[in-house]
Amino acid sequence: MKTYRQKIGSWGELVAANCIRAAGFSLIAQNVRTPYGEIDLIAQRGQTIVFFEVKTRSTDDFGNPEEAVDSKKIEHLVSAAQFFIQQHPAFMGEWRIDLIAIRGRLGEKDPEIEWFENVAN
Repeated sequence: MKTYRQKIGSWGELVAANCIRAAGFSLIAQNVRTPYGEIDLIAQRGQTIVFFEVKTRSTDDFGNPEEAVDSKKIEHLVSAAQFFIQQHPAFMGEWRIDLIAIRGRLGEKDPEIEWFENVAN
C-alpha cells in the first residue's frame, strides 16, 4: 500500500504527463531506473528527447518543489540521462533535462504547474 508521499508523487507525475502530452510531446517512458537514480518521465517531440524530473508539493512547509532540485540532484539526472542514451542508441537527437514543479492537493483539478526547461545548463 502506498504512503501519502508516494500517492502525491504518483499524482504529480500523472499531472505532469498530461501537461507534457498537451504540449505536443510523446511520452516514451516513466519511472526509468538507472544506476544513477530514477528518471520520472521521458518524452520526445521531433528529434528532441526530454528527461523530466517532477517535484510535487501539497504545502510550502518544506519549500517550493523546484527548490528540492539542487546541483547534486542535477548531476545525478545528467548521469541517468546519459546512461539512458547509451542504452538506447536509436535516440540520436538533441536532449535536455526539464523540471516540472507542481503545487496542489492530491486529486486537485487545477494544480499550479511550473515548467523549467533545460535545468542542467
